[in-house]
This record gives sequence, C-alpha cells and structure tokens, in this order.
Amino acid sequence: MNGADLLIQKLADAGVTACFANPGTSEMQLVAALDKEPRIRAVLGLFEGVVTGAADGFGRMTDTPALTLLHLGPGYANGIANLHNASRARVPVLNMIGDHATHHLELDAPLTSDIKGLTAAVCSWTGTSTSADDLAEVGLQAWQESLAYPGQVTAFVAPANHAWDPTRADVQVPEIPSPNKCSDKQISEAAEALMSGRATALFMGGHALREEGLHHAGRVAEATGARLISETFFTRQSRGAGRVETERLPYFGEMAAEHLQNLDTLVFVGTKPPVSFFAYPEKPGWLSPDTANLIRLGDASVDTIDALKRLADALGASPQVSNVAQHMTHELAQGPITAVELGKVIANRLPEGAIVSDEGATNGLGAFLMTNNAAPHDWLTLTGGAIGQGLPLALGAAVACPERKVLALEADGSAMYTVQSLWTMVRENLDVTVLILNNGSYAILNIELARVGVEHPGPTALSLLDLTNPAIQWTDIARGMGMTSQRVETVAELDTAMAHAMSEQGPRLIEVML
Repeated sequence: MNGADLLIQKLADAGVTACFANPGTSEMQLVAALDKEPRIRAVLGLFEGVVTGAADGFGRMTDTPALTLLHLGPGYANGIANLHNASRARVPVLNMIGDHATHHLELDAPLTSDIKGLTAAVCSWTGTSTSADDLAEVGLQAWQESLAYPGQVTAFVAPANHAWDPTRADVQVPEIPSPNKCSDKQISEAAEALMSGRATALFMGGHALREEGLHHAGRVAEATGARLISETFFTRQSRGAGRVETERLPYFGEMAAEHLQNLDTLVFVGTKPPVSFFAYPEKPGWLSPDTANLIRLGDASVDTIDALKRLADALGASPQVSNVAQHMTHELAQGPITAVELGKVIANRLPEGAIVSDEGATNGLGAFLMTNNAAPHDWLTLTGGAIGQGLPLALGAAVACPERKVLALEADGSAMYTVQSLWTMVRENLDVTVLILNNGSYAILNIELARVGVEHPGPTALSLLDLTNPAIQWTDIARGMGMTSQRVETVAELDTAMAHAMSEQGPRLIEVML
C-alpha cells in the first residue's frame, strides 16, 4: 500500500463520500487510489471553480465535507473565489492539493508555487505531509478541522512522492469536535432584553435558519413579540409552508438601515451585526441603529440551535408555534415574463423538498419573495458575494441529495463564470433544472453605477455592463454540453416548461427571457 491508498481509505473510513476533482500529473497516484475506494464518489469538474463550488453545495446540505482534488497551487488558485464563498458560509470543505515531489521543488519547475501562501487567504487550517507515513494523518487532521462547528474550509498538501511511496503506517480516525455552547449568563441577558417591552428582534444566520432553529426562534417571537430577521445572504434557510417565517434584510445599505431603524434591541444568533456590502458616498456602512442595544449569543462557533432552544425555554415560551407560512397558489398573469411572474411560477411548481440555489441577482428577489408560501424547501444564497457560485452549488447539492429536486436560479452574466457545471450535471445525470435569467446585461452593476454617483455614464462604461454584443445563445451552449434546453418568452411558456421540469428527472436548462 502506498501513501495515497492509505489516505483515501482513511478518509472513507471517516465518512467522506464524495470527491470533486480536477487533477493533474502530480495527483495521478491519488486518482488511482480513488479508483480503489468505492465508498467515495469521484466527480470530475472541468474547472476548479466548479469543483470548489460543488464541494460548498455538498457541505451545505450534509454538514460534512466533500473532498476536492486540485492540481498544485495554480489549480487551487482557480477555485479560490468559491472557497471564499464557502468560508463566509462557514461550510466544511476539505481541499486535497497535490504538489511536486519534495526532491523536485528545488528545481523550481514552472508550476511550483507557494501553496500555503495561497491557502492562507481562505482556509482556516492547512497541513503538509512530511512522508508517506504521515500523509493519511495530515489528511485526517484537515478533515477534523473542517468539522469545527459550524464548518471550516481546510486544506492539506500531498507531495507526489508521499503519494507513491510505500507505507505500513496506520492511523485512527479522530473524533469530531463538539460545538461550543452559550453561557447561562448570555441566555439570561438576552431573555431579559427581549422581555423589556421595547422594539426587539432576533437577527439570525447559520444554523439558526434551519427548520429546528426557526421553530425555536418562532417560540421566542411569540413569547416576546420580537421580529425575526435573517441575513441578506445566508448559507441555507428552511422555507415554505409549515416553516416559521422571517424577514430578509434588504441588500442595499440605506434600505437595510431603514429596515432596522426603529429597533431598540437586536439579539444576534449565528451571525454578526450587518454592514453594507460596499461603501457609497454619503450612505451608511454600519447598519444597526446607533442607539440600539446589541446582544450577541456567542460567536460563530456557538451551537445556535441549542442557544435558541435554551433562550425560548428561559422565556417560558410555548413548545408549539403558530406563526408559520401557509401554502398558497398564485394566479398568473399572461404576457411577458417579469420578476414577479417568474416567482409565482416557481412558487406554484416547486415540489416539496426542493433545493434552490439562488444566484439570480436582480431577478432573484421576486422568486424569493413569492416562494415564502410554496411547498417546504431549502434556499441557498451567494454568501461571500463572489459570483460564479450558483451552478456548482446546485451541482454539489444534487450529489448530496439525489432524491431531491434542485433548482438553480442563475443570472446570465454570473452563469458564464462556471458554465462548465452544465457538463458535469449531464455526465452525472443530476436532477437539476437550471433557469437562466437572461436580461442581457450585468444589471446589478447598472444600478451600482448610479449609486456610486455616476450620473451620465458614457458608451465605454455602458459597454462594460452589456452582454448583447454578441448575445449569448444559452440553449446552444447547453445542447453543446449534452443538456436538454429550451427558451421561454411568456409566462404561459415558462409555466409549461416548469411543470415538465419539476415532474421529470434529469438535468435541463430553461432560458428565461426577461
């Protein structure tokens, strides 16, 4: 047995079941080891941003790390944007990065790079093996570190000779660390503040937005009258009929500040006080009211569901909640598709248990608002703001949950960043429906141009935000990757296409003209 064989075997023993890979020459022993391990599903991505984004989607739905296989420093660097998103989402991702054989590094071959310097940007922990005998141990330590609650992006470097050299070593799978708990004092302080009779709110993120967390938050709200507000871009939220409803903080800073302005007390659970995504002339950056009492139930490492349950119990809240969303069907208008009508169609057609990966940008908000009363589902968002996440996130979620329908709401501009995801969806026969929301531009940037004070943009500025010269033929791109595709221009066409997509299995793309 060589170092690679032992490593992959031990990662499978630890419970790793998926590896999203884009390997090169230095990783061939690792590829061969994966071939011998049936417990790990190996999935090829044609770009490292697809690989890392898919691992993020897998981690969001399972709370366990998928393995990535990346080719040296430059390969890892290609995937950093989506690892940034995963890091901001606090999702477990385990990156396995091949490197040159240790004796080859001194030759300074063209692909030699400072891998640890690169991983330091977004990885909470990075290790490098010293021999074939400790390669598996380093890999397992990275696995263990990735599971520090609620999850971390970690990496380990596997030099090629440590993968091919023989080993007789053995190593035990380490224990998963337990999450931290809020102190009784923190619970008491939060309960007292929420019972003050003033305008209060729970501001929630992370696991607080899972179904159980929302249930306990609903108990708190019914006992105190507190508003329930979620992060703008959350990791994963349970939504739809039967789930406790929340308000989603608006994206634009001044709107978010206005949304919070009348609050006297904010209790933060699973997140931190919100700030504006960007700085703007004469617009707020810090969004919480300056006079508000801000109470934080621990940091990101604190078990948020435990904190909410203990908080609700401390308030004497009823174990049951009534403030849940009710299922409803929307009446559709006829004619051209708008963001609101798009949302109505999705809400009406979304099956129970669906997973929505939302990178819809300017046209995604209507879908989000209208689906509050849809069938129960999970909603995933662009946590770190680095676009190109939506398609691979859907891919990873589909690998994690093959029994659930996955819907990717994807803006046309963002989709081009990781368009290779379509090929992998077809190759793996994943049950993903991609809605390309085509408005022919980086529409969000047209809005931002005005918000930073550019009142009369000229032709050069406008051309940098335009996607119609030439127009991208999305149905052709999808067919070129083996995916069934169609274009819809009216609400009736969209409704029919969605009805077929939600009732049939397999990957498909619907280009929605807006």
